[in-house]
Parts: sequence; structure tokens; C-alpha cells
Amino acid sequence: MRKIKYKKGRKVQPSLLEYTGRHKDTITEMQLFVYDTNDLTEYNDFKVSQCEKYFDDSKINWLNVHGLNDVEIIKTIGDCLHVDNFMLGDIMNTTKRTKLEEHHDILFFNIKSLLPIENSDAINVEQISFLLKHNMLVSFQEKRSDFFAHIRERIRTHSGIVRDKKADYLLYLLLDAVMENFYVTIEAEEDKVEDLINLSKTSTNPQILEQIEKHRDNYNFLKRSIVPLRDSLYSIKSMKDDNVFNAIEHDNYSFFERLHQKCLELLEQIEYDLITLDSASNFYFSSQNHKMNEVMKTLTVVSVFFMPLTFIVGVYGMNFDNMPELHWKYGYFIILGCMIVLLIGMMIYFKKKKWY
Repeated sequence: MRKIKYKKGRKVQPSLLEYTGRHKDTITEMQLFVYDTNDLTEYNDFKVSQCEKYFDDSKINWLNVHGLNDVEIIKTIGDCLHVDNFMLGDIMNTTKRTKLEEHHDILFFNIKSLLPIENSDAINVEQISFLLKHNMLVSFQEKRSDFFAHIRERIRTHSGIVRDKKADYLLYLLLDAVMENFYVTIEAEEDKVEDLINLSKTSTNPQILEQIEKHRDNYNFLKRSIVPLRDSLYSIKSMKDDNVFNAIEHDNYSFFERLHQKCLELLEQIEYDLITLDSASNFYFSSQNHKMNEVMKTLTVVSVFFMPLTFIVGVYGMNFDNMPELHWKYGYFIILGCMIVLLIGMMIYFKKKKWY
């Protein structure tokens, strides 16, 4: 799990951008969709130098960028859309939290995409950013993935209303696709936690507690990722009330309100799962204490069994001359028999009392 740590920044000009993510070897690739209700043109090997040639203001333009390590390509896209450098810096700085910014006629949105790592308790994190300007939507991904494959297919086959809507509706679909990863991640976490809770009922391995804390950290990280997304989506509702920003059509605000409701559902589910983990921790400690109490109970009962026997042995071990039992022919066997009868009697009495 990556943590944000303060590092003194280098004294560089704002125009000097730098990618801070982990996928520094990814080759930057771009794909452009230009479409409307009746027509679709797809460019799978789009070159950024062709932006003015292929962008069509009368249609919806969706440019999807895979890979952020090529600074010159990102700057060229920014120049083509007249995007300020601070937005480009936020696109390439993957340590930034999810946020929404409105600057002139451009809407900037970045979001964390989280997915579970197979055969691991860790979570894979990828930042995805969006620039919305009139009929133009640019999406930036750190690496190639299939998050939006079904949306591309809907555009190609003219399924649903995506070809009939503006770029803001496309932004809603892309955000919704990324948010589906939260559901997948939470479901995977819940499956692991359920197995962990079942294991805690049958095992006293201390590693169980370590795994519980690991999943608690994962849930807290999920919460930290969703809360700013919830706040950003709520800010879109404020734009509707202000009626100033025109990149989102008035009828499409309801779609973003649905995403806001999804955030609330996700946060409620995370809170419930955190309570479940607390219960698992309490159960683990209670089970440990119960087993320790059972051990102490057994040791106490055994000690009580031998206390009167030890007393008898101690008395007859003093070797005084005036102890008549020492001179009996069958004194040893009588005392030994009394000890056995006393021991059996105590065992029967304790058994009836259900003390063991």
C-alpha cells in the first residue's frame, strides 16, 4: 500500500512536467473516436500531431491516452486544448487525491481505479484523469487496460444512447466503469474476510490477526479513495445549481447524481465491513482468552486434586517417633487407600459441579 510522504520538491519551472507513477516503461498510445448519431470514425493509431486535422467540433471526440511517461505528447495535447500546465501536472502526478476542477471552459476530473491483485492481499492502484471541453473528452490512463472496452463496443454498435448524447454523458459512462472496479475490489475483500473469519474460529495462529489488520488497512485505503470522489461528484451538483458551466447538459446532471449515490452505497458497505473486521478481531481475542481460561481451569483443578494428597504426604513425612501409624503393619496401604478414595471422591464431586 503506497503512502503519501512529504518530499521537498525540486525548484523547477511549472512547464517542466514529470510523470510520478510506476509505469515508466509504458509506451504512450492513443485512440480517437469521432462520432455522432449517424457516423463513426475510429483511429486506433492516432498521432498527436494530427489533432487539429482529425478533431471535429461538430461531432463528439473521445481521445483515450495509454501511458503518461511521454511528457511531450501530454504537453502537445494540452496545447491543442489550451489546457493550463497545472492541470497537466495533476494528470502526471499520480500521488494527487481524487479531485474535480473547473477552469474556464474545461472540466478536469481525476479518479483512482482500484483492483485486487490475484493471489495477494494487496490492491493495485491506477490514476485515470479526464479533460472535458465542449464536444471533446480526453481520458488519460497510466497503462493499457480493458476498463472501457464495453463502452467502445457500445459506440461501435450504436447500443444505448451514447451516440445520441454529448461528451458529458460519455464522461459519466467512463466514471461509472471505473467505479465498477470499487465493487469488484470490495467483493474480493469480503470473500477474503469471510474465509478469514471462518479460519479464526478454528485456529489460534497469530497470523490471522495480522491478516485482519491488513484487510482493515485495505478498507481504510478504499475509504480514502472514495470520499474525495463523493465530494467531487457532489460539486457537480453545485455546478447545476450555479448554472454557469455549460460543458454538462442540464438533463445529464442526474447521471452524475447516480454516481454520487453509488459512492454513498460504497462507503456504507465499507463501514459495515470494517465493523465486521472489528467483530472478527474481538472474536479472535475472546477465543484466545477463552482457551487460556480453559487451560488455567484445568491446571487449577489438577492442583486442587493434589493439594490434600500433598498435605497427607507432608504430615507423614515429618518422621516423629510418636506417630502410631508409622508402626502399623498395614499403615502404608491404609493411608495410600485413603488417598485414592479421597482423590476419587473429589473427582466425582467436581464432575457433578461441572468444574471440568
